[in-house]
Amino acid sequence: MRPSRTQPGFERPRAIDTILLGGSLAGALLVVDEVVLLTSQAHDPIETLQYVASGLIGKPAFTGGYEMAALGVAIHFLIAFMTAAVFYEASRVLPVLYRKPLLWGPVFGVIVYFVMTYVVVPLTAAPQAPFSLGLLINGVVGHALLVGLPIALMTARSAHSHRMRF
Repeated sequence: MRPSRTQPGFERPRAIDTILLGGSLAGALLVVDEVVLLTSQAHDPIETLQYVASGLIGKPAFTGGYEMAALGVAIHFLIAFMTAAVFYEASRVLPVLYRKPLLWGPVFGVIVYFVMTYVVVPLTAAPQAPFSLGLLINGVVGHALLVGLPIALMTARSAHSHRMRF
């Protein structure tokens, strides 16, 4: 007997869809969110992106102009691709992650926020930013809706549209 095409056990997302498309979408949304939020609080958007580059370069990133801002954008996208790769690999072990993307995507995004903010960033050369409740709330909600959710939805879309056929 041949397995049914709709049998859940035979759905598998494609890595390129999750990592390239999901990572691109999450990276773009997060950069826009940070620039819009911080610009609305009278911060320079270039300086915002330079802060990301300072994780690699340190304080000299703030005097590097547009080049350092561009590096900040590139780092954001690299991290988004790596985040999508982690979700993809986790979804191979736990298919529920892409079968219920509206639940697990935001949960994943919140986990990413806390790991990045309280584990990864302190290990970089970026100067420590002062605590702000508004930035915390935006970070948690933003990562849930703009990072985790798009990656999970792209993974679910990939699994749905690229079912293995027998």
